[in-house]
Amino acid sequence: MAQRSPSWCNAQPWQVIVSKGAGTERFRAAIYAHVTKEPSAPDIAFPREYRGTYLARRRGCGFALYDAVGVKRGDRAASAVQMLENYKFFGAPHVAIITTDEALGTYGAIDCGAYVSNFLLAAQSLGVASIPQAALASHSKFVRDHFAIGGDRQVVCGISFGYEDPSHVANGFRTERARLDEAVRWVVNGPSVGTPT
Repeated sequence: MAQRSPSWCNAQPWQVIVSKGAGTERFRAAIYAHVTKEPSAPDIAFPREYRGTYLARRRGCGFALYDAVGVKRGDRAASAVQMLENYKFFGAPHVAIITTDEALGTYGAIDCGAYVSNFLLAAQSLGVASIPQAALASHSKFVRDHFAIGGDRQVVCGISFGYEDPSHVANGFRTERARLDEAVRWVVNGPSVGTPT
């Protein structure tokens, strides 16, 4: 279903590696060992900074999630342990690594974003839980080396997926969404010259 995602000029820049079974377990053990010793080095630069509303939303999401799993605000040691769960794929049996052709730049990454959204929606429609993870892209060279991905590919993100454990407290956590009027500006009659809409 995700393969039907639209893309710029129908380029379809995504290439995906999906692990299962022993392949997932090898990757889980290898990346966990790697990230506990090495600094992050993503192919695609992470945001320079979060400001204003974006910072407030990021903090709100992080504080609420950590609270849901019992990590108290200010507990740096417990926060670090919880953050490392990203590299255990939150216990998921499968991981999809999404890559793009580096020559396509921002637009290749945007197309991959459409693919990721459709992957998540398709999984949900089939009763499969999934979580997109930028954390896996924070060690892009390691991921490329592990899966023998060519240097012309950039790691966009990973998606961990499998059947949800409804008893796990993190699975009851839901992020909030901005109101429609915070994200959309309606223009009905068009602006007058020099007049803000």
